Amino acid sequence: MRETISLENLNKKDCFLCNIAKEVVLKVIQNFPVRLQTTDIESDPQPFEKYKEKIPVIRINGKDCFKFKVHKVTLKKKPEQALAG
Repeated sequence: MRETISLENLNKKDCFLCNIAKEVVLKVIQNFPVRLQTTDIESDPQPFEKYKEKIPVIRINGKDCFKFKVHKVTLKKKPEQALAG
């Protein structure tokens, strides 16, 4: 059985770049065993203070992998690397 990858999408409402990142993430993760969590940073003071305008942020297995823009090809490589160990 393959390991499940934890992917967190940090965003906020009415964020154009966040919407684009969400579309890319949803396309890429279809081919991987991913547990997706979406976090609205405005609903929690801790991530809001850390990220404010530095969104969207994509975190894979707890590590920030993308800020502002998500590249489909690069995003596909991250889960492959995580599964390979």
